[in-house]
Order: sequence, then structure tokens, then C-alpha cells
Amino acid sequence: MFAFSLRKTLFLALFAMLAMGACKSKKKAVQPEPTPAPVEQPVQQAPPPPPARSAEEVAAEKLENYFNAVAAAGNANVANQSIQETLSMFSNQETPVLIVIHEENGIKDYDEPTTIKKYLDYLKDTKKNLNYISDIRMDASGKVSELELRRK
Repeated sequence: MFAFSLRKTLFLALFAMLAMGACKSKKKAVQPEPTPAPVEQPVQQAPPPPPARSAEEVAAEKLENYFNAVAAAGNANVANQSIQETLSMFSNQETPVLIVIHEENGIKDYDEPTTIKKYLDYLKDTKKNLNYISDIRMDASGKVSELELRRK
């Protein structure tokens, strides 16, 4: 009789455990999952347009390209053609070109002043563009009236 009650107790315990396990899984299946909080979609704004470039910036970029083209020209005819295109951006062939060789406390020391025509011939002869445009001045007609260069 003792064995019968032990067997019965074990059977009831097993049945109770299965029932409890089944209840938990039913609870999970029956209970709906909580809805996630709505995520606010950021309003898609168009990226701001790039800032408009000034005439000086556009001219400086073109001149850098022309200077590189003159220095890299394969022969004298190509270099001369690039020089003529470059000169069309200047008020005249005698436009001053200043090359900064040293600056300290806002005081600039310049190399001997030259003209754009002479500088372009120098680029053609040396086949090296060692300077970059640091300042450019334009006249009322949109042509370059003064150019300041620095060593790269």
C-alpha cells in the first residue's frame, strides 16, 4: 500500500509539473506581446544646398587647372595654347603676380614681382607648378587684376 501511494504521489507530482509548464506556455501564447512604442520617424529634410562659390573661388580653381596644364604640356604648341586660354582670364598680360616667400606676424615678404605672361612662360620652361593661389583680386568686369601665390 505504501508503494501504491508513493507511485500515486510521483504520478500526481509529474502531472502537476506538466500542467504548470503547459499553463506557462499557454499564458505566453495567449497574452499578446506588448506593442512597441511607436518610433518617431525623423522628418527627412533635403540637404542644404552647397554654399554658392564666389567668383574668386571659381577663377582660382580654373587658374590652378590652367597652371597645371601649362606645366604638364607635352610640347610648346600645347603650352602656348594653354597660356593663351589662361591670359583670357586676366585684365591684361601685365597683371602683377606676387609670390610670397616668407610671412611673419602678418608681414609678407615677396619675391621679385612679375607679370602673368612671364609667370606662365616660367611654368612652360620649368614644367613645374610649385605654387598655389593664396589670394586673387578681380576687377569690375570679372577679370583677374592681381594674383598672389605661395609655395606648396
